[in-house]
Amino acid sequence: MSTDASVESAAGSRRWLRTLGLERPELRAWAMYDWANSAMVTTIIAAVFPIYFEKVAGKNLGGDRSLQYFGAASTLGMVIIAVLSPILGALADVRPIKKQMLGLFMAIGVAAVAAMYFIHTGDWVLAALLFIVANIGANGSFVFYDSLLPHLAGPAEVDRVSTAGYALGYLGGGLLLILNLAWIKQPAWFGLPSGPNLTEAQATLPTRLAFVSVAIWWVIFSIPLFRKVPEPPIGKVEAGLGGNPIADTFVQLGETYRALRSFKHGFLMLLAFLLYNDGIGTIFRMATIFGASRGIGEGAMIGSLIVVQFVGIPFTFLFGGLAGRFGSKRMILVSLVVYTGICVLAALMRTEVHFFMLAALVGMVQGGSQALSRSLFASLIPRDRSGEFFGFFAVVEKFAGIFGPLIFTATLWFGAPSEFAILSVIGFFVVGGVLLMKVDVEAGQREAREAEQLAELGREPVSAL
Repeated sequence: MSTDASVESAAGSRRWLRTLGLERPELRAWAMYDWANSAMVTTIIAAVFPIYFEKVAGKNLGGDRSLQYFGAASTLGMVIIAVLSPILGALADVRPIKKQMLGLFMAIGVAAVAAMYFIHTGDWVLAALLFIVANIGANGSFVFYDSLLPHLAGPAEVDRVSTAGYALGYLGGGLLLILNLAWIKQPAWFGLPSGPNLTEAQATLPTRLAFVSVAIWWVIFSIPLFRKVPEPPIGKVEAGLGGNPIADTFVQLGETYRALRSFKHGFLMLLAFLLYNDGIGTIFRMATIFGASRGIGEGAMIGSLIVVQFVGIPFTFLFGGLAGRFGSKRMILVSLVVYTGICVLAALMRTEVHFFMLAALVGMVQGGSQALSRSLFASLIPRDRSGEFFGFFAVVEKFAGIFGPLIFTATLWFGAPSEFAILSVIGFFVVGGVLLMKVDVEAGQREAREAEQLAELGREPVSAL
């Protein structure tokens, strides 16, 4: 009887994991890297470090200069990795080093985050440099992490696997953020210095330990990927290049530009993603500034980020399941309609309750839209060039974090009200959605699979443009 119950329980667990897209050990190990690196995204990029930069590292700058320097550091880090991404991706396609390069950039990011422990009052230069390096490390690792996906997941499971990764990321990043905020707000609970008359080093210790915890979390939960995920083989065409990895990389970059003409629907997907993800990124990056302009308190803004994290978990899984029934393209379009509504509602926002409601709506669509974008793009490219094409995907993703905030800020600079600035973001969703509607997913997937077969024969695909 107990044996039958154990067998039934094991079968139920397998069905549950299959539904989530995490049936095989290598898929679970791959998705755990989202859990690992999301601590960097939540604690360092979104919540704790920006406040620490303004109130501690940039305390003596005066005026808005701390905000300006932080914004410049964010932009510089994105530009550097945007330039490096296609080179790194192409290099990983001519040599079987995807996991090695992921580990290298992860180590760079981890070291930079851990070194944030040494940032004290007035150390804004050190803080800016470490933030730049941490962003380069994290985003550089994403290029190789994403490029592993089409090698691990089949066409029928890629959407579920990608969304499972994002959902685990929400959970992991949210849990560590809650723990970080607990010992920052209530240090005595954890045996840390508290009360009046603290030295500067004692007062900042809880936050500096939060930075160290991100580095430790990132390393520990990355271990499954390096143990369980196999290094993908490189394609025959790439393996036949000259033997000099640097020269081969630049040869491969030239081939990428030519190959983009051969994958019409993959190219359209990239262009659509550039636009609508710019809108998504603008909402993510400008939410705090916009909330502050409406009198929303700091506690409510950080709390809303936690809402986004935990609402995002079930809805990201839900998007993955619905994509299996209705298609990833349709579900992305649904998310863009919701984002358009979010912009309209944000323009009408007046209270902290409204801000939390908007956070819940963002949590419903943010993870699903980005995870399905990743998996849809993966299905439209040949697997043997995944590093190369995800390098360009990373370029698009990074530049998508520049134009939206620039237009948002420019709108305010010319005297328009903040309501108009947030409504201007709708244009990114509309134009991106129109381009996405032109993507023929089935035709694009056929193109990619035919290109793989031709690569096996050492031939080039015929341009579709």
